[in-house]
Amino acid sequence: MAVFNLRAYDDHEQVVFCRDPKSGLSAIICVHSTALGPAVGGCRMWEYNSDEGALIDALRLSRGMSYKNALAGLKMGGGKSVIIGNSKTMKSEALFEAFGEFINNLNGQYFTAEDVGITPNDMAIVNRKTEYVLGLEGKSGDPSPVTAYGVYQGMKAAVKHRLQRDSLDGVKVAVQGLGHVGYYLCEHLRAEGAELFVTDINKESIDRVVDNLGATAIDKDEIYSQEVDVYAPCALGATINDTTIPQLKCSIVAGAANNQLAEDRHGEILKNKNILYTPDYVINAGGIINVSFEQNGGQYNKQAALDKVSEIYGTLLEIFKVAENTQKTTNVVADELARKRIADAGK
Repeated sequence: MAVFNLRAYDDHEQVVFCRDPKSGLSAIICVHSTALGPAVGGCRMWEYNSDEGALIDALRLSRGMSYKNALAGLKMGGGKSVIIGNSKTMKSEALFEAFGEFINNLNGQYFTAEDVGITPNDMAIVNRKTEYVLGLEGKSGDPSPVTAYGVYQGMKAAVKHRLQRDSLDGVKVAVQGLGHVGYYLCEHLRAEGAELFVTDINKESIDRVVDNLGATAIDKDEIYSQEVDVYAPCALGATINDTTIPQLKCSIVAGAANNQLAEDRHGEILKNKNILYTPDYVINAGGIINVSFEQNGGQYNKQAALDKVSEIYGTLLEIFKVAENTQKTTNVVADELARKRIADAGK
């Protein structure tokens, strides 16, 4: 496999392959950029179909963190790590301690935190071997509620721009993925009067939202074709693709998932269908903004973090306006702005 020739490699500064046979750890750490500061990004544990699939996912997520941190105005670069394995059956203290040792060997070039398949308890074990861990209990903790709050603010910005509505009352939203972030997002939406249509691969997660929030359950293969105002992808990425886009009957795509577009060209296809795409790494930056408030040994302040997350609303309105004025896609505008900020910092 020619790593440097992969499209997703995109001038990464460093890629570290980690293997510890004793604990069973197989992991990849990607550092995309440290121009704005130490690379920061969560650790994902997933049972990938192949090592190449894990690498490409880590590379794309790492670049996304660089752009996310840049547009959030944080003094942090972008990085990401993935642990290859089943998060329900393969976790052990030895595995996370071994991972912590690999993190520590990077001497602060990369800070890790939780992501899909990882909990604050897992990160506490990693923290035994390295100080370069964010999102620990007793500090900022679980970033999911704050990520959801940011997505909620971003969705309000999209609804304001496209539908000229200041409130989500009566707005129909199809939510795909009801994990921690998805559920908290549904709480915000329901509290403001939005009508929810939801799906997940886990029936218990669906039942919880239906029972607690009065949502309507939808088959996982039919979520794309719902006649709604907003489609909110909150599971894994690449759900905006050649198969799903023709099914969409929404005006807006705004959700918590990373890498929602299977390919960059799908942003252009959405634009041609008059669907407003809310760049994923802008709208879902709440979690990383939250953990940034515990960096450098500072006292974590939740309200200050939430105030910073609320700026996602204005950032997106700016991106939407530039995209409209230049006739570019929103994902291209966001990428250009992020790359400029990183390049300016490098100078």
